[in-house]
Order: sequence, then C-alpha cells, then structure tokens
Amino acid sequence: MDRETVSTQLRDFIRKELLKQPNYPMTDDEPLITGGVLSSFYLVQVALFIENTFGVYLEDAELTAETMDTLRQMTDRIMGAPQ
Repeated sequence: MDRETVSTQLRDFIRKELLKQPNYPMTDDEPLITGGVLSSFYLVQVALFIENTFGVYLEDAELTAETMDTLRQMTDRIMGAPQ
C-alpha cells in the first residue's frame, strides 16, 4: 500500500468517525492532539483502525501525543511498522 492511500484512508476515518466532520480541512502536519482537535483518548480508536485496516499493530507505548500527533506521524508509523 502506498503512502498516499494510507494517509487518505486515515484522514477520512478521523474526519468522518472521530470528528464527525467529513469536510474538516485537515493538513498532514496539523497538531491533532496537542492542538485540541482530538482528545488523546481517540488514539486508541485510531490504533484499532490502523490494526484492522492496515494490519499494523502499535504498542501502547507508541500511542502518545509526541509520536501520533499529526497525520504525517501516524502515516510514518504505519509505513515504517513491520507488517
């Protein structure tokens, strides 16, 4: 799976399922957790989506605002994780 596809699917999930705003203008580098767009509690839902959609398991220690704050960081984790 290519980076653009991963990023698009992740963006769509966050906008539709978590934010309930399908047209939210999310950029790749927008701080989602530290910027107050998403609660840190949503990281678990993001992790479950990543595991179910991309087959990538993220350890609990990886689910932090420091490592998963932006769409780019999330995509990097998916693309770099062993599958």
